[in-house]
Amino acid sequence: MRLFTALDLSPEVIGNLERLLDRLRPSARIKWSPPENLHITTKFIGEWPEAQFEEVLAALQVLPPRAPIEVRIAQLGYFPNPHSPRVFWAGIHAQGLAELARDTEEALAAIGVPREKRAFSPHLTLARIKEPVPTNSLLAEVSRLPSLEFGSCTADRFYLYQSQLRPSGSVYTRVAEFPFSR
Repeated sequence: MRLFTALDLSPEVIGNLERLLDRLRPSARIKWSPPENLHITTKFIGEWPEAQFEEVLAALQVLPPRAPIEVRIAQLGYFPNPHSPRVFWAGIHAQGLAELARDTEEALAAIGVPREKRAFSPHLTLARIKEPVPTNSLLAEVSRLPSLEFGSCTADRFYLYQSQLRPSGSVYTRVAEFPFSR
């Protein structure tokens, strides 16, 4: 099983991002994320034996309770940079999110899930850029946006997702839910 943990976004925020994607999509021939796949990953677990699935559930169930997290989606950017982009993203501003990611990392490391080598960098992947393509039109369209604020929502739980890779793209399925306060 290919697994990750994530926060979901409100339907209103997803709608705002869908309108953004509709506007930007014609400006670059890149692999745009379907709106239904937009989420905030807190930990990519990767391949995990199905026979040990219950271990993941048990590890995540003991995360400490926490207050709901206010999430604001704002700004756009590129990894690693706009000159040779591989990922086009929207920024995440959320106090308490880094702590959730750290606690998730610690809980899963205790059962053998490899630790992330890179620092936690919350973002929404809006598109992936597999091979170099001209992005001048995309940059120009972004510069014409009236605002780089895409909405806010409150997260009061996180989810464990299964990711299935298909030729048409990844399909994400919720497999467990973890409220912040029990």
